[in-house]
Amino acid sequence: MAAHSETDLSEARRAVESLIAKCEKAVLKLAPGAAQHTLLVRRIAALKIARDLIEERLNATR
Repeated sequence: MAAHSETDLSEARRAVESLIAKCEKAVLKLAPGAAQHTLLVRRIAALKIARDLIEERLNATR
């Protein structure tokens, strides 16, 4: 696995947090049970996992 700098990880975390916020805002406009709603809910969960992994890596590099 390639090593990533702290700057790269911080930028990635900011981007992922931005995507989470946008998805959470968009999911409110979709009908529960709709395919798009389900997809977005799962995407949010995956992005939160990605954010947690990035934060874990950031904490390990400090």
